[in-house]
Amino acid sequence: MQRTLIHHVTIVNEGRQFKGAVIIEGERITAIVDGQVDSGEDYDLIINGEGCYLLPGVIDEHVHFRDPGMTHKADITSESRAAVAGGVTSVMDMPNTNPQTTTLEAWEAKMENFAQHSLVNYSCYFGATNSNYDLFDKLDKRLVPGIKLFMGSSTGNMLVDRKESLRHIFGGTDMLIMAHCEDQHIISENTAKYKGTDGDAPIELHPVIRSEEACWQSSRLAVELAQEAGARLHIAHISTARELALLTDELINQKRITGEVCVSHLMFNDSDYQSLGARVKCNPSVKTQADQEALQKALQTNRIDTVATDHAPHLLTEKQGGALKAMSGMPTIQFSLNCMLELVDKGIISMESLVQKMCHNPALLYHVENRGFIRPGYQADLVLVRPHSFWTVTPDILQSKCGWSPLEGHTFNWQVVSTFVNGNQVFNNGIISDKYKGQPLNYSKP
Repeated sequence: MQRTLIHHVTIVNEGRQFKGAVIIEGERITAIVDGQVDSGEDYDLIINGEGCYLLPGVIDEHVHFRDPGMTHKADITSESRAAVAGGVTSVMDMPNTNPQTTTLEAWEAKMENFAQHSLVNYSCYFGATNSNYDLFDKLDKRLVPGIKLFMGSSTGNMLVDRKESLRHIFGGTDMLIMAHCEDQHIISENTAKYKGTDGDAPIELHPVIRSEEACWQSSRLAVELAQEAGARLHIAHISTARELALLTDELINQKRITGEVCVSHLMFNDSDYQSLGARVKCNPSVKTQADQEALQKALQTNRIDTVATDHAPHLLTEKQGGALKAMSGMPTIQFSLNCMLELVDKGIISMESLVQKMCHNPALLYHVENRGFIRPGYQADLVLVRPHSFWTVTPDILQSKCGWSPLEGHTFNWQVVSTFVNGNQVFNNGIISDKYKGQPLNYSKP
């Protein structure tokens, strides 16, 4: 069994920073040392992290790895490589693949695909449709993170828009329901209003078509239905200041309605359409600078519970066009931690809060077993990052199969040095090891 020592690091965990060391035996953390440790013992690997910070591995609760069915632009191997290069050690994949993960057979096949190809730990949501809620009771709650509900149409068109079906879904499970909230009726009206003779509209109209009102009305309805049913609701990718009023500033274990913000809505606003065009087109749309600043400010409270990516690769050829023709979604998982560390440097979020919202809270919200914290007995999912290490995003370092990033040309101050998945150093100074595969996430339901 391999013994690893990571020492001379600043450990950030459970609301504090301290200089110390972590000892790993096999897959698990066996000791956390506050202060110096004797490195003369018998270790197979010793890492001197002087000047670096050691964090729990990031748990990204919201990714689209496009596998199966869309592997021309992404697959489990390529996107999990992007994940480890960005310090992400666990992911939860969305159901709008081909076939859609809306049957037990499709879910089982996708899990087997992840087992064979993923470098990171994994699980797969079960997708809700207008008629499959009778399958919820047959799901293995130890392995399924939750139900994904599209209350607005997106890639894959899994829209659930019947009020009766929505009530069945919210009332039919004690599992967490993650909802994509955009009112399709409002979007359709706006589309008809702004669609040109070429069937498209200028990219700058994307946040006008998929508007604040569309987000508000759908999120408000989701909260209403969840409260009516006593369901656990997690609102995905909140993009407006207005929606924040639907959430409370309580600790995550004290509420049944929670909210996620994605890196794209923290890093970009509608002024970026001028320079980046459809590269920053996503659903829901990036909106005004005021919305962006409100979301950033909410990071300093418990109103926003988790930070994820909604990592959604498309080929650049699929991103051509405007608000209606270009596909929605952007690849962000390789740089999500870097982006959040940049917000730390700007004073928008503390390092301790970053770890809370990217590592601790996803583990608490989903009841992930033995991950998300640096604790003895927990799986050794860790990331080592170095400050004051300037580097620029260039095409040659991109791991996602789609081959581009909206952050190309952006210079970061922090660098991901090493990523450990279950005690295995899968990423180290730019080199990725394909030797190890991740494990299925296990959930202990309350």
